[in-house]
Amino acid sequence: MKATGGCYCGEIRFEIDVPDDAFRGQCHCHECTKNSGGSPNVFLMAPDTGFTYTKGHAKSFTRSDLDKPVTRDFCGTCGAPIMTRNEYLFPGAVILKAGALDDQSVYGMPSVAIHMLDRNPYHMVPDGAATFDRLPG
Repeated sequence: MKATGGCYCGEIRFEIDVPDDAFRGQCHCHECTKNSGGSPNVFLMAPDTGFTYTKGHAKSFTRSDLDKPVTRDFCGTCGAPIMTRNEYLFPGAVILKAGALDDQSVYGMPSVAIHMLDRNPYHMVPDGAATFDRLPG
């Protein structure tokens, strides 16, 4: 399914092909909750070949103090997070923030909640979602 989205101020726009079997999850790790402002990172993962920026240029941030850092794309004007790339664990994939989608019903519901060891007591996990202390498998 083709989906569109962008940042809060409208300077960044994108299109993405979302496979029916796209991995949909929540991440409760410290880094994701820092990036989201305190909530778990609600994301879907899709092949990067189906992701295209159609307007504007996202800024990227990669921590230099980590051995295997992720790269986070965001709007340089409003700061809205767009997506993350983790070439070490998920090469060839984008980890798209569900909140960046125009039609957030495309996200559906998370089937997995990861990094539950870092979960804050105010984070809610939907019934039926598989939970993992760190990453599955």
